[in-house]
Amino acid sequence: MPTPYKPQTLERLLQSQGFGSRKACRLLVESGRVTINGERYLQANTLFTPPTLTFNVNGEDWPWRQYLYLALYKPAGFECSRTPQHHNSVFGLLPPHFVERGIQPVGRLDADTTGLLLLTDDGDFNHAMASPKRHVPKTYQIQARHTVSDEQIVALLAGVQLHDEPAPLAALAAEKQSDTVLELTIDQGKYHQVKRMLAAAGNRVDGLHRLAIGTLRLGEGCLAGLAEGHWCELDATALHQLGYTAV
Repeated sequence: MPTPYKPQTLERLLQSQGFGSRKACRLLVESGRVTINGERYLQANTLFTPPTLTFNVNGEDWPWRQYLYLALYKPAGFECSRTPQHHNSVFGLLPPHFVERGIQPVGRLDADTTGLLLLTDDGDFNHAMASPKRHVPKTYQIQARHTVSDEQIVALLAGVQLHDEPAPLAALAAEKQSDTVLELTIDQGKYHQVKRMLAAAGNRVDGLHRLAIGTLRLGEGCLAGLAEGHWCELDATALHQLGYTAV
């Protein structure tokens, strides 16, 4: 079967992977700091055909990727912005060339919220995961300020009315883990929805941690060993688990 990829110069390939401008990539090659599949090339206009390429740049291996799909275990105190106002940026937790190629968060988590954050430079994937119309389930662990009552659980499952929303919003699932810890699954993705829903039910959120997106859950499967503040690449199996097939 013919490859859908066309040959590209080495400097263009490096630029597409986020290693800088064409001029910067040309200098990387000409200074001998780049190998391709284990072989050093010093001519930046040498042609290569992706996708079976592994770049070694400054001593680190990076496989060629048409798109990046990452899972980040977000710590507290990080903003999901390239221009943070009061805290560090989650982009500082990623390799610089990932940021350079335009990777974006799939939705956002508040600075004080921890847990699973997806990032990608595939616009179709971002839309498929983040759009409220797609109803992708997201599961959170909530540290409530007060004891979570049975009545509050019933209200969350039945639907609570939020300001500026035309109809009540209901959780897909709500399960008490302890007197003040609640696991909540929603699929609407409204602004500050979890905090607003718990407030509407008569309680307050003191701590919020995203456990899962769809069936992709921290501490399980490909995310079993993912530590706080670290990232991993999502493979085809993980994307399939999210109901997405990469081109």
